[in-house]
Amino acid sequence: MNAVLLAVLVMLILSLLRVNVVLSLIIGALVGGLTGGLGITNTIEVFTNGLGGSAEVALSYALLGGFAIAISRTGLPNLLVDKIIQKVGKEGETRKKGLSKTLVILSLLIMACFSQNLIPIHIAFIPILVPPLLKVMNELKIDRRLIASVLTFGLVTPYMLIPAGFGQIFHQILADNMTSSGLNVDMQQIPLAMLLPALGMVVGLIIAVFISYRKPRNYHQSSEIIETETVSYSRRGVLFAVLSIIIALVVQIQLDSMIMGAVAGIITVYLSGTIKGAEADSLLTDGMKMMAFIGFVMLAAFGFGDVLKETGDVEVLVSNVAEMIGNNQALGALLMLLVGLLVTIGIGSSFSTIPIITTIFVPLCLELGFSPMATIALIGASAALGDAGSPASDSTLGPTSGLNVDGNHNHIWDTCVPTFIHYNIPVIIFGWIAAMVL
Repeated sequence: MNAVLLAVLVMLILSLLRVNVVLSLIIGALVGGLTGGLGITNTIEVFTNGLGGSAEVALSYALLGGFAIAISRTGLPNLLVDKIIQKVGKEGETRKKGLSKTLVILSLLIMACFSQNLIPIHIAFIPILVPPLLKVMNELKIDRRLIASVLTFGLVTPYMLIPAGFGQIFHQILADNMTSSGLNVDMQQIPLAMLLPALGMVVGLIIAVFISYRKPRNYHQSSEIIETETVSYSRRGVLFAVLSIIIALVVQIQLDSMIMGAVAGIITVYLSGTIKGAEADSLLTDGMKMMAFIGFVMLAAFGFGDVLKETGDVEVLVSNVAEMIGNNQALGALLMLLVGLLVTIGIGSSFSTIPIITTIFVPLCLELGFSPMATIALIGASAALGDAGSPASDSTLGPTSGLNVDGNHNHIWDTCVPTFIHYNIPVIIFGWIAAMVL
């Protein structure tokens, strides 16, 4: 059996059986390496070397966790929560509660979308804003699977469609790799070509909001949420919190470093005097602990991805699929989308999937007679598929980090499975339609 296919299946099955994601990735990597003929020693060496590639990402998330805790001590999140609570209304005021639920969902959706393009901070806003809102969500009986779906939509769809921020990076990688593979691509073509696949994401969001998770759901109120109520806020603290966010954003963009951005933000909060020197170290440590799960998963995911690449079976898988297609355009489009889904779920990054699949997919699309627009849609959708639903993707790890601070939200069953079902299936359908009609 193909080593990539087997490794990804083992990782997914173990994750669904509630085995820790990090352990699932390590076991999956060992299975893939041994199946791919690397041997136990070489597999471990490749996996270990791959960990270094994510060291910057892991440290970035740890520092962002510290920044989130620092921001929470200024009282800014509590001020936002108090404003939303005022909108909730009393028991029995159904209309007010409905409006409040809409306000929470829309606010998080807008923030998630802005985090990819307008204010490119990615998942950094989640541990700052979501935990203090859990009390409000519990009072409104909002299903957290709905919030996970909303956040993942906002983390994925904008970069698929909008050529700004992370979207600019995604589109540039797509255009460069397609051009180097033999098909000249104009950057202006990509948003139009990706319109139908992005529409699939919209359909999935509508189903999640209005059908799947519309009913109220009760959660156990944990002390981790109640503790956020005890933090008082002052005008000085809130002003410095806003200033720290702006400074962190400017430094991140100017230096192209999430690490330096987080450090600048933390220093700004410390200078405000909101946090006493004696508690600064423990607060920063608590913040790092909060984001440690994401950091460790990203470390393991990089090692897992390097093992899959080293086996050479990614190229073999793509080549085997190409042989199966023959001259059937409809079958070719479907199989290419499924291969992209499989690769991205395993690696956890749609950005890293593009170079892997493009070298084979571009010549194959040209041979099958797909237009340049259809080829862009196929490869772009194939890469984006799996970002939602992958246990190792920051588009799922981010929402879990905010929704599970009180232990009431499972990463696999409450984030990965819902987002996989609601987004990957529609994107496959709409990506296939795009390939057929463009």
